[in-house]
Amino acid sequence: MYEGEFADIYDRIHAHRGKDYAGEARLVADLVRERNPGAASVLDIAAGTGNHLRYLRADFPDAAGLEQSPEMIATAKRRIPEITIHEGDMRDFDLGRTFDVVTLMFSSIGYVEDYADLERALAALSRHLTPGGVVVVEPWVFPDSFTPDYLATDLVRDDEGAVTRFSHSVREGDAVVMSVQYLVATPEQGIHHLTDRHRLALFTRAQYLAAFATAKCPAEFVRPEPFGRGLFVGVKQR
Repeated sequence: MYEGEFADIYDRIHAHRGKDYAGEARLVADLVRERNPGAASVLDIAAGTGNHLRYLRADFPDAAGLEQSPEMIATAKRRIPEITIHEGDMRDFDLGRTFDVVTLMFSSIGYVEDYADLERALAALSRHLTPGGVVVVEPWVFPDSFTPDYLATDLVRDDEGAVTRFSHSVREGDAVVMSVQYLVATPEQGIHHLTDRHRLALFTRAQYLAAFATAKCPAEFVRPEPFGRGLFVGVKQR
């Protein structure tokens, strides 16, 4: 992709889809309060451009993020300059402190390589939780709910110009491989073509629950609206 362009396209696509970051953050806060009423700090893993974190801080004022992409971090820092976004990998990071809440949204957990990698990621999240702290993870699709050869399309028209997005997803073993192509048009630059590729690991509900248990954060699976893929909500053992 063009330097610095992916974060902008990411935000424009999801704004067009009507993603309700504020409503999702409120729902997550409610789930946390049911399990830990006094929670005051949050770490948002794979924080992206900061859209969930900007609302989570209303309920958990001691807020921080972790993100692997420098481009996403730069956008998040412009959006919420008062919040620290650390650069790091969700499978292997150490911030030297713990939080009452750790979140991992938008199916980012799917970017692990395999089940051993899933266990590593959840162990890293668990290490950053206070005893009794709450971890909330939005999973990628389960193997039995993946639609083979899934095709998705978007057309965005806004003040910046237009973006079309096409994605085609196929199953390869225990993962989904998603090929994405964009046409981006602006009055200044005309039209250009971009491509992207994602590999997202597939795990059953039972595998997720087993990995949470191994990380000493036994979890339950819930399906609140608007999370179509559901949420895993775990509590760190005291």
